[in-house]
Amino acid sequence: MSFRTRLSLFFVLIVIVPMVSLTFVLFRLIADNENGKADAGVGARQATAVILFEEARVAAGRGAEALGRDPALATALQTGRVGEARERAEALLRPLGLKRIVIGPEGGRPRVDVGSRSAVFPVSRRLQSATGRSFGAVQVSAQGPRAYVEEVKRVTGIDVVVRRDGRTLATTRPSAARVRLPAEGRGDVELDGRPFRVSSFRVTSFAGSRASVSVLSPSEAVSEDIRRSRLFAAGILLGFFVLAFTFAVLVSRSLQRQIGGFLVAARRLGSGDFSAKVPTEGRDEFAALGEEFNRMSAELEQRLEDLSAEQARLAGAMRRIGETFAANLDRDGLLEIVLRTALDGAGATGGRAGLRDAPEAPLRKVAEAGSLEGLELTIWAAEADALATDQPAEVDRDGVSALAHPLRSVKGEGSLTGVVSVARAGRPFSPAERDLFEYLARQAAVSIENVGLHETVERQAVTDELTGLANRRRFQETLLTEVERSRRFGSPLALVMIDIDDFKKVNDTHGHQMGDTVLREVGRIVRASSREVDTPARYGGEELAMLLPSTDLEGAFNLAERVRTEIGGLVLPLPGGGALRVTASFGAATHPESAGDARHLVEAADTALYEAKRSGKDRTVRAARVPSG
Repeated sequence: MSFRTRLSLFFVLIVIVPMVSLTFVLFRLIADNENGKADAGVGARQATAVILFEEARVAAGRGAEALGRDPALATALQTGRVGEARERAEALLRPLGLKRIVIGPEGGRPRVDVGSRSAVFPVSRRLQSATGRSFGAVQVSAQGPRAYVEEVKRVTGIDVVVRRDGRTLATTRPSAARVRLPAEGRGDVELDGRPFRVSSFRVTSFAGSRASVSVLSPSEAVSEDIRRSRLFAAGILLGFFVLAFTFAVLVSRSLQRQIGGFLVAARRLGSGDFSAKVPTEGRDEFAALGEEFNRMSAELEQRLEDLSAEQARLAGAMRRIGETFAANLDRDGLLEIVLRTALDGAGATGGRAGLRDAPEAPLRKVAEAGSLEGLELTIWAAEADALATDQPAEVDRDGVSALAHPLRSVKGEGSLTGVVSVARAGRPFSPAERDLFEYLARQAAVSIENVGLHETVERQAVTDELTGLANRRRFQETLLTEVERSRRFGSPLALVMIDIDDFKKVNDTHGHQMGDTVLREVGRIVRASSREVDTPARYGGEELAMLLPSTDLEGAFNLAERVRTEIGGLVLPLPGGGALRVTASFGAATHPESAGDARHLVEAADTALYEAKRSGKDRTVRAARVPSG
């Protein structure tokens, strides 16, 4: 949607729609006001007609009272002389000023009915004897419809119509007899080509019939007043609309011209032409914005050149560092470099890295860089999120933004090994900063995995796969080192050689898998009985060895006996049922008591072992002492 279209829509919403709504409401109010005034006038005239109606009933009521007191009429009615009663009633019409008299039993058919049949507005009275007995009811009217409508016309100046049972009894406007008028309430009719406002009310007539009185007031004046008022209001609204439209056009053109200048300059700036200038006419906000835009484009041109060069340099350095990480075998030093590089590249204030020694072990902080003051809670939340989801996490809290990335095998096969995180206050990290941080973290994960692989290879090179003990190569290297240390510092070094009794028979009888089980269990006992400085090893086949620094011959013998006892307590279930008991023979020797060098120390321990075998197995034999000098 173009800017011009938006302005037009805005003008329609704030000017046209409210003006149309206001016009509708105003015209409705004018009509309601004029109709209200007309209805008030009609109501006032109807009130006059009602008053004249009530006066006619009052006169009829006086006549009815006089009839009830006439003895001759009462006697004739009580004795059933209907003819005499009718004659007496006719004689009393004129003297009492009545138009019609109807006498009969209550609720029954009239027996006496004299006077004009068109008389209206009757009143009813009960006829009673001197003793209080009722002998009928009388309805009396003192008003004819013609006299009534003429009286109302004379007093109010408006036309009147009296109807009974749908038939017009009298009217001051003959054409009203040919139209249908409301029997009650208000309405509008057209008579003789002119509009009239009608107001009707119901009255009771003779024998329970219903009559109505309608007053007719011309509404031409009302329509003319409404038309004039609406024309006046429309003129005011039209003037306001013309004024608003003129100002809207002027403002729209001015804004379009200024926005057009901004758009041209912005397009040139987007295409790399920083020489584009925005016109700055006047002193309004657009002029100030134009000046700032021009200043910004000038500064942006210079800074863009500097930034491009800096980004190229930084990107190259980061990627070179990242490639270096992958070849680094120092975990702690690697993470230290990662943190410092991430702080520089992502613009962070502080960061830290932690590793796990085991899959379920807690994190152990191995590196920290920058300052973490005021950042701890947010950086902790980001680390918790990364560890829980195994995905990069970003947390913004209380003006502090933190990034965390889990460290694990890039092949997705290893367990989570740690997390690296950075944080800063004041503003969140940009997408480019997040990408750079995640790249460094991934490279660190690769390097840590390489460290682990290197350690695994090293461990496999010197460890016996079956027993988990040092292999013969590692044993020989350690033996030479420890003998040299014993010679240099004068501390004793003990060697215990172990041979599992009848091991060939176990393999021949129960199979090599059972033999492997025996080796694993014996190796487990030997490893558990060793100190951290000791070197338990598989010397070859069913032979094991324990190299014990700072241990004399008696100490080696005692340790060998403890190990022999534990081995003798092994009870290994056999696949076909039953159990296998295991024993072992031990030979103990020390440097320098039993031998002066590594080769002779092994020979001395072996000699003692063979002596244990020849002596009946399942025992420990000390090596002979070498004569000094």
